[in-house]
Amino acid sequence: MDSIGCRLNIGEMDALARRFAGDGHRIVGPGEASDLVVFNTCAVTHVASRKSRKVIRQLRRVLPDARLVVTGCYAELSPAETAALGVDLVVSNADKDRLPELLGERGLITPGESIAAAGDDYLGGLPVARTRAFVKVQDGCDNRCTFCIVTVARGASRSRAFGELICEVQQLQDVGHREIVLTGVHLGSYGHDIGGDHGLETLVRGLLSETDIPRIRLSSLEPWDLRPELFDLWANPRLLPHLHLPLQSGCDATLQRMARHTSQREFADLVAAAHDRIPDLAVSTDVIVGFPGECDAEFEESLAFIRDMEFSRLHVFRYSTRTGTAAATMSGQNDPGVINARGERMHSLGAELDERYRAGFIGRELPVLWESSEPFGDGRRWSGLSGNYLRVVIATGGDADLRNSVETTTILGATPGALFGRSASSIPDAMPFPSHSDALTEVHP
Repeated sequence: MDSIGCRLNIGEMDALARRFAGDGHRIVGPGEASDLVVFNTCAVTHVASRKSRKVIRQLRRVLPDARLVVTGCYAELSPAETAALGVDLVVSNADKDRLPELLGERGLITPGESIAAAGDDYLGGLPVARTRAFVKVQDGCDNRCTFCIVTVARGASRSRAFGELICEVQQLQDVGHREIVLTGVHLGSYGHDIGGDHGLETLVRGLLSETDIPRIRLSSLEPWDLRPELFDLWANPRLLPHLHLPLQSGCDATLQRMARHTSQREFADLVAAAHDRIPDLAVSTDVIVGFPGECDAEFEESLAFIRDMEFSRLHVFRYSTRTGTAAATMSGQNDPGVINARGERMHSLGAELDERYRAGFIGRELPVLWESSEPFGDGRRWSGLSGNYLRVVIATGGDADLRNSVETTTILGATPGALFGRSASSIPDAMPFPSHSDALTEVHP
C-alpha cells in the first residue's frame, strides 16, 4: 500500500492498512512477494497527476503478477486514463473507505493474502510503523476556491462520527502511537454537516478529556473557520503549538479572485489572536504565485504582507491551469517565466523566514518526538519533531533506540532544514552535522 500527496491520503492508507491487518492480511514491504498492491493517487497539481501516473507504471513493472488497485483524486478525475495504465481496479473516492469489502465482493482478495507496501511507509512489514498517526476526521469540501480541483475530486464535506473518532484515537494510543494528526480536506468544517457549528472545538475537547494520547496536532485549517475562542484549548500542553493556515495570497484583490473568504486584515487579526494565546506558536502557510490577474504590483503586495506575517514556514506553489476549475478560464493568465521568477523570490523569502524562526529557539529546551535514525560515526543520528513542527537532530552512541520516545532537548544550533541539540540520550558535545558547514550557527552554553 502506498500514497502520495496530502496528509489525508497518508491517513487513509494508514487506516486501510490497519483494517487489512485486522482481517488477517499481511502488510509487506518493498521487495517482498505480494498478492495485491493498493495505491492512493493525488491530483492537486499537474505535477502530482504526472507523479501518480509514473508511480502506477513503476508498480506495474516491478510487481507484474500482483493485482493493482488504484484510488484517490487522480483516479477519480481520470478513471479511464488510470485503467489504461494496466490497473486491475479503479476505486472512486466515494468507495475508498469500503475498499476491503469491495475487494472481497469483486473476488480480488482472499483471507491471508499479502498486500504490498510500495513505499517505505510500513517499515519491516508492520501495520504500525509511524510515530505519528494521521486520523481522517472528515472528507470533501464545500468551498469553491477558483484554483482548486480537490473539491471536484472529493465532493461535499462530510464528517465522521464523534464516538468513532474517540475510539480510533484510543486504539492508536493502545498500539503505541504518541502523537495523532487530525486531517481532512476541510478540517475546520468538521461537524457542520451533522449540526455542529463548532464541531472541531467539540472534537478536540473530547479528545483531550476522553483519551490519553500524549500529543495532538491539527492539520491544515482554513482561517475563516476559526474563532479566537478555539485557541484557548492550547492551555492544555497536549495540543501542540503549530497551526497551518493557508493564505494563498497576501493581496486582497487576488484573494477575491481566488474566492478565499478572508482578507489581509482578517487573517492578520486571527494570527495575532493565536500568538497571544499560544506560546512559541509556529504558523505556517501555503501561497500561490502567478495566479491569473496577479500583476507585478499585486505580487509585491503579497510578498510584503507575507514578510510582515513572519510565518515559520512557507509552502510555495507556482500556479498551473487545472481544467475544470474557474481559474482556468480567467483572463490574465501569467507567462510561465514570470510565474517561475515569482516562485523563486517567494521561496527565498520562505527560507529567510524559516531560518529566522528556528534561530529563535537556539539555547532553549524543546520536547522532541524521535522518529527515525541513520548510522552516524560509531552511533546513530536521530531525527524528530518538536511540538511546533521543527526538525531536530541529535547524535547518540551505540544502538540506543529512541524511536517513538519524547525527550526534552536543549537546542544548540541550526543548519538549513534542522536544529541540532543535546538530550539525555545524546553524546555530550557531539555535533550531528559537519562543523565546517558555512550555514551552521551555534551557541555554547
